[in-house]
Amino acid sequence: MPAGKPIRLIKLIKCGKSLLASIFMCLIAGACSFNSGRIFTGLDSLLTGEFHSDEPGGAVLMMKGDKTLFLKCYGLADLASEEKITANTLFNLGSVSKTFVSNGILILRERGLISLEDSLCKYFDDFRNHEVSEKVRINHMLSHTSGLPDNRNVAGNREFFLSAKDIENFEPLKFADSLNFEPGTKFAYSNPAFNGLALIIEKVTGRPWQDFIRENIFIPSGMNGSRITDGPYPQKGVAHAYEFVNGKYNESDYGEFPTFAAAGNGGVWSSVSELALYEKSIKSHLFLNKELTEQSRSVFYPENWADTISPFIGYSWFIGKERFLDRQNDYSVDFVYHTGDQGGFRAFYISVPEKDVLYLGLFNRPPGDLNKIIKTGIDLLERNDWFE
Repeated sequence: MPAGKPIRLIKLIKCGKSLLASIFMCLIAGACSFNSGRIFTGLDSLLTGEFHSDEPGGAVLMMKGDKTLFLKCYGLADLASEEKITANTLFNLGSVSKTFVSNGILILRERGLISLEDSLCKYFDDFRNHEVSEKVRINHMLSHTSGLPDNRNVAGNREFFLSAKDIENFEPLKFADSLNFEPGTKFAYSNPAFNGLALIIEKVTGRPWQDFIRENIFIPSGMNGSRITDGPYPQKGVAHAYEFVNGKYNESDYGEFPTFAAAGNGGVWSSVSELALYEKSIKSHLFLNKELTEQSRSVFYPENWADTISPFIGYSWFIGKERFLDRQNDYSVDFVYHTGDQGGFRAFYISVPEKDVLYLGLFNRPPGDLNKIIKTGIDLLERNDWFE
């Protein structure tokens, strides 16, 4: 462990305990309801109308610093047991998981164990076309600018991908004869790129990447309930995911929907309460230094960028400066965010670092209009001066 890490850990434990105390002041005996001054009634009404008490639902949390502005939970985590969703219920985060993989890679960079300029050929010597693995660098993978084709046949081999882990999801990319575009010239979202990044963590550390993230992010951040898939999903305290089909809710998660076993692109399970600890740790630079944290949450500008649109992503994080959620950013602040979509799970994680604001939503069935939920909350935050 490099110099300075023990001090960071001590500080983080103290911060973690303080934040947990703040969040759980209103969570007596599993309750989940807090509305700062009733100013978020409009958001609560929208969510109450969307998620009924006897159906799948979700949890939504807003914070300004350590102050909880809004915290409400809606519906059931498990239709069979009728267990209610709480602020501690674990949801699959979908692609929000990619931020943990990215931070794992950056921790290795901080420790001098890798370079973000390393080519894939340094870690994978079995690409059929070596020119492909020589051109693609780690920073291309982190920023979805690698040009690697997603040549997995998930639809045609559904049974295989129900249990295929990171290595099986990344393997097809090694047989690519060419790239879709020159690395760094364009953006194209890539799930298997993050399966590859997870495997790089394993190659460098010599251990499961899930263990590395647990020990270097979860534990120091106080995220004691969070888990990462390595096969079947966690069995306790988790929400099951559902989709409404032909007049009834069908379970749509591990065992029903492919790619759940592949963890690098979407295998983290967490709760709104523990994601708040994660954000606190990020902003306090307690598992990653300030320079790399800010680099990850700033737009990555490749020198050879050739697309008609400007770059808009950092290392895994989307950067909402000019645009936010595929529309013009008309707000007074810049956003750092990611969304998640896997099976029946939906998630959003929105941070405004300059204003110390966090807005989270985790759901175990697809909302009718997720962007409306996000926009309603952000409108209320701005209207009530929480971006000041």
